[in-house]
Amino acid sequence: MALGVLTACKNANNNGTDKQDTMPESFYSSYENKSQTVATNSENASLNTRQTAPSNQQETGKHLQPSPKMMELPAPLNDRPEKILRRKGYTTSYNSATKTPNWVAWHLTKSHTYGRNQRSNEVFHEDEQVAAPRATDWDYYNSRYDRGHMCPAGDNKWDEQAMNQTFLFTNICPQNHGLNKYEWNDLEILCRDWAREYGAIDIVCGPIYYGNGEQKTVGKNKVWVPDAFFKVVLCRQGQPKAIGFIYRNEGKKQQMAAAVHTVDEIERLTGIDFFPALSDDVENRVEAKADLGKW
Repeated sequence: MALGVLTACKNANNNGTDKQDTMPESFYSSYENKSQTVATNSENASLNTRQTAPSNQQETGKHLQPSPKMMELPAPLNDRPEKILRRKGYTTSYNSATKTPNWVAWHLTKSHTYGRNQRSNEVFHEDEQVAAPRATDWDYYNSRYDRGHMCPAGDNKWDEQAMNQTFLFTNICPQNHGLNKYEWNDLEILCRDWAREYGAIDIVCGPIYYGNGEQKTVGKNKVWVPDAFFKVVLCRQGQPKAIGFIYRNEGKKQQMAAAVHTVDEIERLTGIDFFPALSDDVENRVEAKADLGKW
């Protein structure tokens, strides 16, 4: 899990050898209604429970092959609180203990990188679909941390509602101002460039908590401050390829080339199984390599 990830999740995924071709029908069918909010059976899971490998999940009934719009979704989590929230432009896995997302995933198309809706018209707001205590604007006041988007507003200029929903605090993490303004923003811009070049990409990002010492929080609701952030990107156009990034949550300059990691490495670090809807051979191949020069 994210708490103590270097030990608790180190061997969780075994380089992807335990992954499945398809996920349980109950998981994918929950996304058919875009307004539906789904809580998994891990909502009350202990934060200190080791990650359960996806191959050990109980499955019943006929499998449902996910539609292309769902290919970005990670496998369900069993080792930490998770509430799945489907938005117009993204899906988030919310953690009620950290008050931040476990991950946020979206399918970014070329057309979605354009639009006239501007973030200057939006304000950050509580997500009333999750129970209190939850993150509020006051938690960030005088915290010295930015309200860092996971799914960026810049990916949602195509639709007013989609833009508005990126300002929900279930899509936000406390983020160092320098990282938010420079490296993280540069990566967001690069992803939009890739979506325009390839037509579409799948993206998942979120916080990393190393669990070294006492957990830092902000505000009266004790929103967890990440130690780092991950982002994984999948291109399914032509020859499939994937790449991952990890940035420390600090203001020191970080070179993009040094932040590159394979998806497999980020899976082992976070305990999250990314892109499980890919066939095993494709998933194992693309997640084992990360070459920024080939993007």
